[in-house]
Amino acid sequence: MHPADAVAIDGRRRLRPAGIAFGGDYNPEQWPEQVWAEDVALMKEAAVTMVTAGIFSWAKAEPRPGEYDFGWFDRVMDKLATAGVAVCLATMTASPPPWLSRLHPEILPETADGRRMWPGGRQHYCPSSGVYREHATRLVERLATRYAGHPALEMWHIGNEYGCHTPMCWCDESAADFRRWLSERYGDVEALNDAWSTAFWAQHYESFDEVLPPRLAPTFPNPAQQLDFARFSDDALLRCYLAEKEVLRRITPDVPVTTNFIGVHKHVDAFRWAAEQDVVSVDVYQDPHDPDTHVSAGFVFDVTRSARAGQPWMLMEQAPSAVNWRHRNGPKPPGRMRLWSWQAVAQGADAVLYFQWRQSRGGAEKFHSAMLPHGGTGTRTFREVRDLGRELASVPQIAGTRSTAEVALVLDWNSWWALELDSHPSTALNQTDIALAHYRPLFEAGVTCDVVPPDRDLSAYRLVVVPNLYLLKEQDAERLTGFVRGGGHLLVSFFSGIVDDCDRVHLGGYPAPLREVLGLRVEEFWPPAEKETVDVRHPDGTVSRADLWSEVVVLEGAQTVADFGSGPLAGRPAITRHSFGEGSAWYVATRLAPEAMRALTEEVCRTAGVGPVLAGLPRSVQATVREGDGRRFVFLLNHGQEPAEIQLPEPMADALAPGTASTDRITLPAAGVAVLSKP
Repeated sequence: MHPADAVAIDGRRRLRPAGIAFGGDYNPEQWPEQVWAEDVALMKEAAVTMVTAGIFSWAKAEPRPGEYDFGWFDRVMDKLATAGVAVCLATMTASPPPWLSRLHPEILPETADGRRMWPGGRQHYCPSSGVYREHATRLVERLATRYAGHPALEMWHIGNEYGCHTPMCWCDESAADFRRWLSERYGDVEALNDAWSTAFWAQHYESFDEVLPPRLAPTFPNPAQQLDFARFSDDALLRCYLAEKEVLRRITPDVPVTTNFIGVHKHVDAFRWAAEQDVVSVDVYQDPHDPDTHVSAGFVFDVTRSARAGQPWMLMEQAPSAVNWRHRNGPKPPGRMRLWSWQAVAQGADAVLYFQWRQSRGGAEKFHSAMLPHGGTGTRTFREVRDLGRELASVPQIAGTRSTAEVALVLDWNSWWALELDSHPSTALNQTDIALAHYRPLFEAGVTCDVVPPDRDLSAYRLVVVPNLYLLKEQDAERLTGFVRGGGHLLVSFFSGIVDDCDRVHLGGYPAPLREVLGLRVEEFWPPAEKETVDVRHPDGTVSRADLWSEVVVLEGAQTVADFGSGPLAGRPAITRHSFGEGSAWYVATRLAPEAMRALTEEVCRTAGVGPVLAGLPRSVQATVREGDGRRFVFLLNHGQEPAEIQLPEPMADALAPGTASTDRITLPAAGVAVLSKP
């Protein structure tokens, strides 16, 4: 980790060697004890330095209420310590044991239409359940006390994949908790009525006792109520995490804590949660059937890296090959697991881990690949895992270095929750798709991009990209305006700056808080019919196709860059640019075709003085930089299916090919990786 993070990670004795952590999720309770010795021996063969353990061990560690059996887990921890394998120890609370829901069925979650969800899977608990939290923290107290001084303990893994299966609960206990949360947020019920615009449809409340979660209703539930319930549900999950963190901090204050995000997950605000973690962790499962899976994974990696302002992070889970939960579960072709693992490192990861170590014999994930497959060590998967572990161990000097960016893309969970509500001009807007449409051209151009919330300090960036920031606070709009006034460049897309924090329209003409900086007014939204497209005419005479959205834009100082060439808005602005203060602001009033979006992004980057890590690379080759402590590494990853010839600006050596001479020209095979540095 970076020296600035040394207190969090390196301030205590470390069992594993310095460098990039390598390993996976270890579930010894699935196997007879005689298998454990083989596990540890093979871990050493595969250069495993860290495992996460205990994630689903609650039922075995506490087989009956208040009766604990840690003897078996002691032996697991001791074996790992003897082998030099560090443990990211889970708090075991992700899946309650059957006895808890039998004795306390009130912990079980309910859906919006009142159906109870039952045990038999995992995460079968209501996040607001006091009984669940009481039993969970009692278990964590025992765990922390028992293993506080164990030499294998390196980190705490609190819970697991919060919000994966039960991100929200609409039961009576959640309703009571929601009312408490609203009372704390608004103070009195009249403030709630104002925030929720309850004068509409006779929804005025006389007391908080009348308020319910947005359960199944005859028609559109109150949008502000839905937005607050999304905030509350995220907060309820976070309070589960914080309750366990408080116990761990009290007993093991020197042991860092984390929990694993599941990609960029709508229900969990990664930026808010990251502030409560010492190291951010994420699970990413690329789809081998998706030719662009490395782009969407890159977006997740950049969100994760940015969540704690560039601090190195952990790839907590990935699949060694196929998963079990898609409709079609293809294996990772030869070399792709290595490539995608190195992509995480190239984008800031200091740990590469998998789900899981040994492939399960039974259960719902028995066909999910593992580091040690059903076929054992004589398999392609194990060989690739072993080789990658050894390769990562050969370059410990990469760990702790960081990436910096001149471009930021704005992502706001509050706006995401509000954007995808019902009763809008179009329900086809998807925040993830929209964000990726803006991220992809930067990724393919080799431009390093942070992903930040709108309240982040923007002064270090040359260019800020704002995809569909529907909900925008006045102070965040002022921050964006000040950024441009001071010389920054801003790219904003349609349906941004429309409502405030309570989902109430900013009055004064759309997008009221951004009208000044954009130099325009949106008079009317005009979403096309499904599958309908419109022409966009560009300055060079080319015509591209656009879809999903269009708007009637009235210029108030901005200049037209491209206009609509067909449909009812023909001749009206589709893309604008406004010189404002020392900078400039661009606006896109439709969803451009990918090639047109790429061309626009390139033009905006040129205007902002932003360039790629390496110029002239094929689109299939990703380039990133990590640096620190006088070291600088250039990562090249070929995501294409053909070899790529790459001209370097100066001779460099490949750390993954020791003994080879420095060169200014390399051939990168398909799925190839190079980690370059100057001698």
